[in-house]
Amino acid sequence: MIRVWDPVVRLFHWALVVAFAIAWLTADELQRVHEIAGYGVAGLVAFRLVWGLVGSRYARFAQFLRGPATTLAYLGDMARGRERRYLGHNPAAAAMIVALLVTLSGTAFSGWLMEEPSRVAMLVDLPRIVTAAHADEEGDEAGYVEAETDGQLKEVHETFANLLLLLVALHVGGVVLASFRHHENLARAMITGDKRAPGHGDIA
Repeated sequence: MIRVWDPVVRLFHWALVVAFAIAWLTADELQRVHEIAGYGVAGLVAFRLVWGLVGSRYARFAQFLRGPATTLAYLGDMARGRERRYLGHNPAAAAMIVALLVTLSGTAFSGWLMEEPSRVAMLVDLPRIVTAAHADEEGDEAGYVEAETDGQLKEVHETFANLLLLLVALHVGGVVLASFRHHENLARAMITGDKRAPGHGDIA
């Protein structure tokens, strides 16, 4: 056995699991708790981006990120049941990490905008669906546009959140499949930090 995942990576992983679970379970129920969990998710993502540049070997993006061709080739090997074992993140897992970080960022950012409507003014003006014909007075029109913007933000936020659930399900499925194929408990490895030393044909 050799150490692969450093304590920071392991702490980040499980803290993110807890923060996301809390945010999901408290949505529309305990708004203040939901917001705090959302800030926690945003902070963890920001930290992971930094750690991906300066962290230990297997935590660094430069170590595990691969191009589209390599990732597609790996997925093809997976479909044929002949993918090679990677000591760190395999190409499919690397692509999933990117997708999760991007979607988590979008979820947190859209939630942050919803928390204070005036923050939208800091962005480029959203497309205005409402015309003056919808309101008799300027004040009514402004209120209608604000309500429309709030509705759009909520839809974006919920879309990101639902996409996250799909990605999490795919991630868990990938972990189970890789654990079965390579005869090692990847969930336990993310707790202990240790994995089986590379053998013949493995990529370290």
